[in-house]
Amino acid sequence: MALGDLKLFSMLRSKMHWHQTRQRVLAENIANADSPDYSAKDLAPLDFDSILKINKTGGLQTQQTNRLHLQGRAIFPDGNLVGKDMDGFEVTPSGNNVNLEEQMMKVTANQMDYQAVASLYTKGLGMLRTAVRKS
Repeated sequence: MALGDLKLFSMLRSKMHWHQTRQRVLAENIANADSPDYSAKDLAPLDFDSILKINKTGGLQTQQTNRLHLQGRAIFPDGNLVGKDMDGFEVTPSGNNVNLEEQMMKVTANQMDYQAVASLYTKGLGMLRTAVRKS
């Protein structure tokens, strides 16, 4: 079985790719902060419901494979992971609506989220290495 066949790793790779693309879009916003009539852009949030195909009522379930293991609970059973949309609040006389402070906050949040996903990916690889060594 290839590493790409594992759903967790393919989802984490998709999320890291989304963050890389968003970083490029936010950098373009900052680079065009003084361009007339430039409108700030952002990516649509990554929709994990379509990736996971979660049943909205059931959520993501774990399976007890050994009677000595603890039974897990559903993760986000309501499927409600909606964030709050924030529009730019400032438009210059030249028609540019890029707010540098807002863009820098988005860049920082995006970088922290990317680092969290990369850390999960690394930890997942470490767990697989440990499991392979033990078997």
